[in-house]
Amino acid sequence: MDIALLIIGVLLIILGILGSFLPVLPGPITSWFALLVLHLTDAIPMNWTFLGITLAIAFIIWLIDYIIPAMGTKRFGGTRYGVIGTMVGLVVGMFFLPPFGIIIGPFLGAFIGEMIKDSKDSKKALKAAFGSFIGFITSTFLKFITAVVYAGLFFSIFWEYKSAFFNFG
Repeated sequence: MDIALLIIGVLLIILGILGSFLPVLPGPITSWFALLVLHLTDAIPMNWTFLGITLAIAFIIWLIDYIIPAMGTKRFGGTRYGVIGTMVGLVVGMFFLPPFGIIIGPFLGAFIGEMIKDSKDSKKALKAAFGSFIGFITSTFLKFITAVVYAGLFFSIFWEYKSAFFNFG
């Protein structure tokens, strides 16, 4: 049973890293489930403090992922219209232009939102759209780093207890 849980954990780690780039999978949370599965084995002692802290981090990163593109838009001079456009563009882009919609959607959403606000200032709208793109890249990087750190934790914990998995005597 422990070997099956270990295999499931490795698959969740891989999906977590992929989820850093794919909007349908919450990368850090998926990676956290790998840590949970690893701790559910008989070979690894349960550590609720470790699991609680890593879950909190994964949840915070998941929330931040939805906020950072809007913050990027605002930081680069976007207005409320651009921020709303970024959020709407992210959702619309995920459904209508996968997988590139998660990059193009927030950019176009911020641009369209700013053009609705002030149709004469396309330069400002483009700057806000660029901020949205920078925000998206930043949030993707944070998710990826978190998923990779969780993968490192997973394999280091496994390595520490590997003899318990393969001790058949």
